[in-house]
Amino acid sequence: MGKLRILAGKDVCNILAQHGFIMVRQHGSHMIMQKKLQDTTVTVPVPNHAEIRIGTLQSIIRQSGISRSEFEA
Repeated sequence: MGKLRILAGKDVCNILAQHGFIMVRQHGSHMIMQKKLQDTTVTVPVPNHAEIRIGTLQSIIRQSGISRSEFEA
């Protein structure tokens, strides 16, 4: 398992967009990304910060279901 890189909120949104997520709204400093699946919708809030903390990034990875390797250095 590699080391997670330091990413900005917009970088995370770009990675999510490559996997079918779309930005549905922005509320304050959080961008709300969603992906519609056959029987459910996955919603992931992404803070619009210059650097996202590692714990927050791990939570985004867990919620999105995208492999960790997409976010690694």
